[in-house]
Amino acid sequence: MAKLTTIGFDADDTLWQNEQFFRLTEQRFQALLADHAAPEALVTRLLEAEKRNLAHYGFGIKGFTLSMIETAVEITQGRVPASIIGEILSAGREMLSHPVETLPHARETLERLADDYRIVLITKGDLFDQERKLAQSGLGDFFDAVEIVSDKNEATYRRIFSRHGDGAEHSMMVGNSLKSDVVPAVRAGSWGVFIPHDLTWVLEHMEAPADEPRFRELPHLGELPALLERLG
Repeated sequence: MAKLTTIGFDADDTLWQNEQFFRLTEQRFQALLADHAAPEALVTRLLEAEKRNLAHYGFGIKGFTLSMIETAVEITQGRVPASIIGEILSAGREMLSHPVETLPHARETLERLADDYRIVLITKGDLFDQERKLAQSGLGDFFDAVEIVSDKNEATYRRIFSRHGDGAEHSMMVGNSLKSDVVPAVRAGSWGVFIPHDLTWVLEHMEAPADEPRFRELPHLGELPALLERLG
């Protein structure tokens, strides 16, 4: 087996909480438009808007905020009160300034691995927001490199692991998204380690590549050092 020299970590919902703030804001959005649509219908329309807008706004809070505004306009047939638009914008700003909450085992795992591997943060989303969260997390010193990308696919991992490591075959990607973190990394030739999170966004769901020899699933980050020891 090719010796592992480099480990990539996802950020949102792998090292720190993220999706829970989207869910709370979504609930606030439902309350604002309760007189115009049932909660289930509103969530469906919002998700449709987010899907449409990914190609234009990318991943992150700003695109989510714009999708909420677009949905509010559609649901009310253009009659949404300016006060509701103001509330949506305020909710987006609050998300962008919310304190970072690191997940259990994140710091201790990075501490244990930092001396033996090149550690790379590989995250997608808004540049300013991801930089803010990394700075506030207190985890920045553990990383040999940070890559904030617009999307994660096979080419992304091949490029990053060649730039910051010894190639994909000598690398591992760890994250909570099968679609973004695990499956494309495995297809690129890396190891892919899935750490489930209770609130992973529905658009990041995908069937686990259970038959792939380089796929592993762990209950939490604290199990990662033991896995690496078993892999040798």
